[in-house]
Amino acid sequence: MFSAFARLSLVSRIIIAIFLGIGVAIFFPQVAPYLSLLGDLFIKALKSVAPILVFVLVLASIANFQVGHTSRMRPIILMYAVGMFLAALSAVIASISFPSTLFLNVPANAELQPPGSLIEILKNLLLSFVANPVVAIGEANFIGILAWAVILGIAFRHASNTTKTFLTDTANAVNQVIRVVISFAPIGIFGLVAVTFADAGLKTLESYAQLLAVLLGTMFFVALVINPFLVAVVTRANPYPLVFQCLRESGITAFFTRSSAANIPVNLDLAKRLGVDESTASVAIPLGATINMAGASVTITVLTLAAAHTLGIHVDFTTMLFLSVVATISACGASGVAGGSLLLIPVACGLFNISSDIAMQVVAIGMVISVLQDSTETALNSSTDVLFTAAVDRGLKK
Repeated sequence: MFSAFARLSLVSRIIIAIFLGIGVAIFFPQVAPYLSLLGDLFIKALKSVAPILVFVLVLASIANFQVGHTSRMRPIILMYAVGMFLAALSAVIASISFPSTLFLNVPANAELQPPGSLIEILKNLLLSFVANPVVAIGEANFIGILAWAVILGIAFRHASNTTKTFLTDTANAVNQVIRVVISFAPIGIFGLVAVTFADAGLKTLESYAQLLAVLLGTMFFVALVINPFLVAVVTRANPYPLVFQCLRESGITAFFTRSSAANIPVNLDLAKRLGVDESTASVAIPLGATINMAGASVTITVLTLAAAHTLGIHVDFTTMLFLSVVATISACGASGVAGGSLLLIPVACGLFNISSDIAMQVVAIGMVISVLQDSTETALNSSTDVLFTAAVDRGLKK
């Protein structure tokens, strides 16, 4: 039975774990507290690997930007960046309009200090930026980790190919570690769901449904409103035939594979049929699979603001803009494994002085709803790669 369970896909195992956790909470509530260790171990593992993950993946992603490529790459990369920023901003608006509440285990003595004035926010950001990189990783200062990863990534852009290869191999090695941790997600989720449902009951289902509705609703808005708007600006034509073709031929495949990297051959074939210059597509689409993560920016933003709302932290307009920028930069370093974007949530939580312990609980909640969230996120990410590449190619040919 165990071997049969192990052969199932991660999604199937997570679904089974959720139902088993709910069953234990309903029929054996007295057992649920003893299962909390499973959830605690899973959250601890996520917490230990997340700082290294953010640092290595963002550094390697930026370092491997190709310097001196064709002029068509600049507008494509610009579209990637603008698309992610607008996706994050849309997520902010959706989260403020439909605030979600999470069930978090917040220590009674936790000192939650929401950001104050603009000057205080800037001061905290600057102090985090200039933190010692070793200390930043050790203390899980994700703002400092992100800053050092970006700075070193830019510096390594002009490094030798051997060095870049080493950085890529290091990032791949970290991804392997993440895959091992994620493979234990069903066990951790089983413990978390059992304890949460035993304590909060059916209210937990309402919370998850609300959170999932905001996430998926925002991603559909990005796919059907934000992306068509950007394509229309570039191509000066009706964007929806191209948008729907990319969603149909790329998005559906990515939804089931749950991997932008695995969907690269599909996108390259679609780009060829759309008449995109092969030299452009061969660079832009693999690059997009690495850094173009509009869905990830939505996930990071929505879950971070759900945590802020739960903790009673007020979010002003300035902080919204900062969060959108941080989510955009963080999304560029999202891991290629299923649920990889969730591990970047602590970076955004750092803007609100939310501790790493609480941020990792938010990550675990994201794992519970990842059955639909991650598939939809990947479909948006991957279809946008070929959509923006084709849009720029058509715009420049006019």
